[in-house]
Amino acid sequence: MDAGHRFGLGLLNSNRRMTGRRLIFAALVCGTILALVSALIHVFAGGGLRGIEIAMIVVFALNTPWMVIGFWNAVIGFSLLHFNRNWLSSVTGLAGLEDETSPICGRTAIIMPVHNESPDLVIGNLKAVTDSLDATGLSDSFDIFLLSDSTDPVIAGREKALFEAWREGNGRPDRLHYRRRDDNTRQKVGNIEDFCSRWGDGFDFMIVLDADSVMSGSAILRLVRLMQHNPALGILQTLVTGMPAGSAFARMFQFGMRHGMRSYTTGSAWWQGPDGPYWGHNAILRLQAFRRNCALPALPGARPLGGEILSHDQVEAVFMRRGGYEVRVLPLEDGSYEENPTTLPDFLTRDLRWCQGNMQYLKLFRHPSLIRGVRPMGRLQLLLAIMMYTGAPLWYAFMALGLADLVTAAASNGWTVPSAPPPALGLILFASVIGMTFAPKLFGVLDVMLRRNARQAYGGTTKVVAGTLLETLFSMLLSPVVALAQTVFVFGLFFGKRIRWDAQERDDRSVSLREAAAGLWLQTLLGAGFLTLLAELAPHILPWAAPVIAGLLLSVPFAVATATPALGRLFKSSGLCAVPEEHLTPDVLKQAQATLDATPAVLDLPLPPPVGPFAGPERA
Repeated sequence: MDAGHRFGLGLLNSNRRMTGRRLIFAALVCGTILALVSALIHVFAGGGLRGIEIAMIVVFALNTPWMVIGFWNAVIGFSLLHFNRNWLSSVTGLAGLEDETSPICGRTAIIMPVHNESPDLVIGNLKAVTDSLDATGLSDSFDIFLLSDSTDPVIAGREKALFEAWREGNGRPDRLHYRRRDDNTRQKVGNIEDFCSRWGDGFDFMIVLDADSVMSGSAILRLVRLMQHNPALGILQTLVTGMPAGSAFARMFQFGMRHGMRSYTTGSAWWQGPDGPYWGHNAILRLQAFRRNCALPALPGARPLGGEILSHDQVEAVFMRRGGYEVRVLPLEDGSYEENPTTLPDFLTRDLRWCQGNMQYLKLFRHPSLIRGVRPMGRLQLLLAIMMYTGAPLWYAFMALGLADLVTAAASNGWTVPSAPPPALGLILFASVIGMTFAPKLFGVLDVMLRRNARQAYGGTTKVVAGTLLETLFSMLLSPVVALAQTVFVFGLFFGKRIRWDAQERDDRSVSLREAAAGLWLQTLLGAGFLTLLAELAPHILPWAAPVIAGLLLSVPFAVATATPALGRLFKSSGLCAVPEEHLTPDVLKQAQATLDATPAVLDLPLPPPVGPFAGPERA
């Protein structure tokens, strides 16, 4: 049997295996959705279904898939991690996973596109990546590019000065490149397109970093070797983990993300296979395949939903797959890092930027010619990206319909609602929804607790438990606040509301009471309204609505408190919500911080003012 025939048989078996996985996953998801919706119908059907109850069932059914998919991702991922010794090979299907010695062939460009970011942070991170790569002794095949789209002349001047100082002090300055565009047409997409047209012919692979990205040399070499072993691989995305943080907000947020993402991402990679995600950074791309297949069209119509595609990464992934190349995620906590927003205002600004970009995908479905030839799994990936931000409006719509039903019932009964215990099935349904919502976090904690090394990396069992309790409370208070911001913004998009994609605030900072109140007055007002209405008409429902009401009512003090430097210092000194890299800091992160600390001090740079829910969104 010749090699071509063996390859064909292997590909056929792989396709059959992936089809089987997807059928199993679809059956689990659809069966769970059917069970949940049927339970809600049964709860409502006791006195005959009314129009408002039918509307609630429809809204519930539309909102359920995202939650159920997340639940089964976590279940499957956890099961693979703990009951399959060869889970990584089974999930990724990649050759060369154990290879740590083969020579590095071809050339790789490490690029960092930036736009009005802190030059000190940018150069510090890029220098740490380069030094870590040099330490492997295998950096000869790599060039480093800082691709600036900075429009502020002070920032641009600082960028160039720091970069030139780095080049002059480096033993191999010829591999360090700085380029600033005078016109940042097409934003980050145009920045990368310009790199590809200028330098793309000289490289086989391209590793994309964000301004706050750091990758170790060993992680970079692993990516290159996997691309060499797997010629059908077009994009390989790493599992990006948060760096040690000082603010209480960032610590609690990334603590929950960190232990939950391993199981979740492993489960999703199991059924998505070669149709995986690309998150736009901390990933390696096959450069010529990217140039041939990933040119992005402009969307019909005016901004915010028309024009240039802002969330370009997932569209590039489905276009790469359309071109016949695989897109996979490597679900390993292995030397790939980023920073997370340090305050609630900065988190919301970043989240609504992503919301605007993802909601643009609606235009791709409205204009099928733009995605002609995209595979069904690619269309599903785009749909899932949209569903990330349709869940919040549907959640609030469900609550609004329930309150409207309550008011209608009270009005017809002398403005009183008789107290009655909820039906047993209703309690089971409520518990099921809450359990599925928190399942990725719960399975993540269980994953850590079952591994001795992981427990020690987080500071021990006591710290894991304490961090989990704090993060659970944090998530319960945060979720309704973020969901309302998303709901208002999604509706605003259809009336011209948008956010500029400027540099985000990355440094620890305080949030004043005035800033928090200006950005969260609607959450506070709505929380007070919910509380007043339920207290007057149906106080027996208050315990069930307490998490939502508390999150909304406490949004202003929550934003202020979680950004308070003293609370951050308390968390750090006590080791609360610490990620493993805080207890054993990798050399590349030490180097990044050391470079930042050693950079000569300058006056604060005049970064552009934040644009978002706390500074007034830009309008078309």
